[in-house]
Amino acid sequence: MTLLQQSPWRLFDGVVGRSLHLKLASSGPFLETLPHASHLWAPQGASFATSTASQSAAAGPSLAAARAKFVRPAVVGVGHIIAVASGKGGVGKSTTAVNLAVALAQRCGLRVGLLDADVYGPSVPRLMNLSGRPQVNEEKKMVPLEAYGVRCMSMGFLMEDDAPAVWRGPMVMSALDQLLRGTAWGKLDVMVVDMPPGTGDAQISISQKVPLAGAVIVSTPQDIALIDARRGANMFRKVEVPILGLVENMSYYQCPNCGHREHVFGEEGARKTADEMGMEFLGEVPLHISIRETSDHGRPIVASSPDSGSANIYGAIAGRLAEKLRQKGTDEDTLSRPAPRIIIE
Repeated sequence: MTLLQQSPWRLFDGVVGRSLHLKLASSGPFLETLPHASHLWAPQGASFATSTASQSAAAGPSLAAARAKFVRPAVVGVGHIIAVASGKGGVGKSTTAVNLAVALAQRCGLRVGLLDADVYGPSVPRLMNLSGRPQVNEEKKMVPLEAYGVRCMSMGFLMEDDAPAVWRGPMVMSALDQLLRGTAWGKLDVMVVDMPPGTGDAQISISQKVPLAGAVIVSTPQDIALIDARRGANMFRKVEVPILGLVENMSYYQCPNCGHREHVFGEEGARKTADEMGMEFLGEVPLHISIRETSDHGRPIVASSPDSGSANIYGAIAGRLAEKLRQKGTDEDTLSRPAPRIIIE
């Protein structure tokens, strides 16, 4: 690996960042000498150049006008982008995102992409039973891996399974921008983004820079999870992203033998929260062993057991989301400027 250029830290539009230009001489791990970016892989023959610079303060009034609204450049070929988010981890956000993406493709007949934006804990490769490095096409863009009719891209395809992404904010956003805009998605009706849990820098940056049609909030019924779900919903509202609705995951335990339901984590907590916050309640997903088993084996229940009750619940939620997107149309009232990017040569 050759370090071509490294600029010193400096202030860009109120954000500290630096530009990095890296060249990969052969296949294998790289960025090993870069702080906070170890164990990352790239396709053979690729060179990456990352940048976190934005417009200069010298731009004057034009920059002030751009700051007046959140800048969300469109993603070429993608009709709508929806975020599946949670205020905290461990509530089944990724499992929900995957099953909704598969349901949108298989039940709603849409062209669907799935972006795994959870850089620190990518789950899509396991949940979709995908592995291997993405190929690079003639336009120097990565080709998404596909399963169950869904085109997928994840940082997990570029890392070893047990390798941590020890990164700070600027590097995370550069990597996410590459996954989003440096991938040959083709024509998509909808892209589902599996967001990182929480309401930190990565989540806020994605919400501000990605043209989201709306967000789906996932929570479990207990009060401690719903507090964070409220925070997540309020974050999206602050950055002017509509809330498409709230999904209550692990709503109740359903015995696989007798079908008896037990509300282990409380009853109707998410429904009450949705009512209080003026959000649509999209549905209750049970805590069922079949969802866990199919997820662990990379066979989403919507695809592997399409006639099951759980699959029908995901299907109903996906159908409602598709209806909302059809009503929404395309928001063309956005400002554009160059986004941070990684160039593959």
